[in-house]
Amino acid sequence: MENKLYYQDPYIQSFSAQVLKQEKDEAGQWYVVLNQTAYYPTGGGQPHDIGMIDQIKVINVEEIAGEIRHYLEEPLLIIDKAVLGVIDWKRRFDHMQQHSGQHILSAAFEQLFHYQTVGFHLGNDIVTIDLETENITEQEVKKAEEFANQIILENRPIEVKWVTEEELSQYPLRKETKVKEDIRLVIIPDFDYNGCGGTHPKSTSEVSAIKILDWERQRKNIRLQFVCGHRVLQQLDEKQRVILQLTQLLNAPEVDMVKAVNRLLESGKSQEKLLEQTKETLLQYEAKELIHKNNTDQLVTEIFHQRSIQELQKIARLITAENDNALVMFISKNEDKLQLVGARGGKRDENMKNIIGKALPHINGKGGGNAAFAQGGGEALIPADELLQLLLE
Repeated sequence: MENKLYYQDPYIQSFSAQVLKQEKDEAGQWYVVLNQTAYYPTGGGQPHDIGMIDQIKVINVEEIAGEIRHYLEEPLLIIDKAVLGVIDWKRRFDHMQQHSGQHILSAAFEQLFHYQTVGFHLGNDIVTIDLETENITEQEVKKAEEFANQIILENRPIEVKWVTEEELSQYPLRKETKVKEDIRLVIIPDFDYNGCGGTHPKSTSEVSAIKILDWERQRKNIRLQFVCGHRVLQQLDEKQRVILQLTQLLNAPEVDMVKAVNRLLESGKSQEKLLEQTKETLLQYEAKELIHKNNTDQLVTEIFHQRSIQELQKIARLITAENDNALVMFISKNEDKLQLVGARGGKRDENMKNIIGKALPHINGKGGGNAAFAQGGGEALIPADELLQLLLE
């Protein structure tokens, strides 16, 4: 463990090291292995560090086959001298806050309600834990959050100890450790004892705060979303900005925003219903106009532009419902596509599916329907009026 400087001191932000090797992996990505490193590799639910090695970006860090690989944006030009590694401290400390916050929150749920944490993910924006319970109440969530923040406020120390498997029995572990040697415990005295290989601050106060954002059922567990430390301020900043914009748009104070949105939604539903009724009325008038325009109660044809096939179907049905002897042929040209609808009244015997089907190959199209009503569509390979003539023939 001597070469893992992040275990000796997680606050190290820069270090000097010798390059042991520089190679490409199987995917052709350059990486270097150093004789010592402060870069934390991905593991235990915590993402890797990033930063610079001799002004070359470190984009990934993985521990593979017992060596820590620092993946670089481009290879180092000189490797036979000491190199300078500089950690992206903002990212590292954020991970320290989130990871310790997870320990505190998981311990709070276990102590209060005996809900064990069975999953953990530290993402770029939020952190999640999976609690081993199928149900959780808002009161339980609030109580656990308050308890966790109280532990933070008490400024308790966060200690790290390396122990053997035999020594584990001396500690009331929150869960069993998976490793059998080089066991690392992260301890908040009289509160939480947990095996962990991640980086953590010196005290709970450095976690700053914990805020639970949401939760949902995930298989037979509850997945909880939360943020810690500086991310709490980021969440507050983003949400406050949105709230201020909404108060201006809705012309309502923050406390009345839900009522204002509900009124707006109800108004929108009413307007949408009125619009649908109006459209239906217009389609009825359009159907009558088409019958009058074609000057016959038998054959009704029309070429439309930029009309949906649903509207063509509605108009066709209105016409055939009005007149059992009507035969309807509609085409709509929508940019480089042609759509067609054919319908007949109950007293006619043409097979509309066959008629539409014979025209579709001319436009490389597909369709469906039945003997009384059919539709299809394809590419505008021929003019719309020529396609209409084919349908009529």
